[in-house]
Amino acid sequence: MTTAPAPTATPAAAPAVAVAAEPWTHHYASVNGVRLHYVEAGTGPLVVLLHGFPEFWYSWRHQIPALAAAGHRVIAPDLRGYNLSDKPRDVAAYRIDTLAEDVAALIRHAGEERADVVGHDWGGAVAWFLPLLRPEVVRKLAILNSPHPARFVKALRTLRQLGRSWYMFLFQLPWLPEKLLAYDDFAPIGQALRRFSARPDCFSDEEIRRYQEAAGRPGAATGSINYYRAAMRYGARAFIGERRRVACPTLLIWGAADQALGIELTQGLERWVDDLRVELIPEASHWVQNEAPARVNELLVDFLRA
Repeated sequence: MTTAPAPTATPAAAPAVAVAAEPWTHHYASVNGVRLHYVEAGTGPLVVLLHGFPEFWYSWRHQIPALAAAGHRVIAPDLRGYNLSDKPRDVAAYRIDTLAEDVAALIRHAGEERADVVGHDWGGAVAWFLPLLRPEVVRKLAILNSPHPARFVKALRTLRQLGRSWYMFLFQLPWLPEKLLAYDDFAPIGQALRRFSARPDCFSDEEIRRYQEAAGRPGAATGSINYYRAAMRYGARAFIGERRRVACPTLLIWGAADQALGIELTQGLERWVDDLRVELIPEASHWVQNEAPARVNELLVDFLRA
């Protein structure tokens, strides 16, 4: 008598791994002659978040969910020249008035006449100019570690700030800055984020990888460096005269341990800003929204509350 072989057990299907959905959605907008990528979350009054160098929309990953939960519609674009947005090659395409018009056009694309605008670093520079050039589109302004342009021009006349800002002059050279930034798969990006942070553990390896990946997209190195080239080449004197004032309510958040931008840049701004509130965060540096996200979120939510 033959014994039938025991039936082979069918392996149980592996349980599905739950992947948390991102708390934002990705979109594109054709505005002011370029196609900008942005993420969006929440509903309510519009808040636009503008990143700096060498970042992209992801630098606001701690603020987007918090502001959305507080009842805001949040849009965080990749500025022109960065990550997934268009990257014009001409330096003139990065004039500060053009960058400000990108934001005004993005606000219109969102179906709004005006918005609260929050900017850090280069995004802060663009944000400072927006109420000077297009005051009708800005309800409230919040700036993180980005000096008022007129104050910064005065500071650059001192040896102290010139020494801190040496890289701005290096960035005026052709092709070499791009080569340096791209060295070893954009390792200098991670080095800058960690070296100039008050918290060495602030950025995880995965987060650094994402910054490097964004900087490594074709044309992104040149696009981001062209901000500095355009600033030196075209200047902004016509927009920062003594008679031009920021009239909207303004919050300046400053990581006091910033190695590149001295705390003195937060002083004496009353001559250019009508309604100013300054908040220092002693334990944070230039990357203040990543180093002290809870405090930054608290300040932004309180300030932007209607």
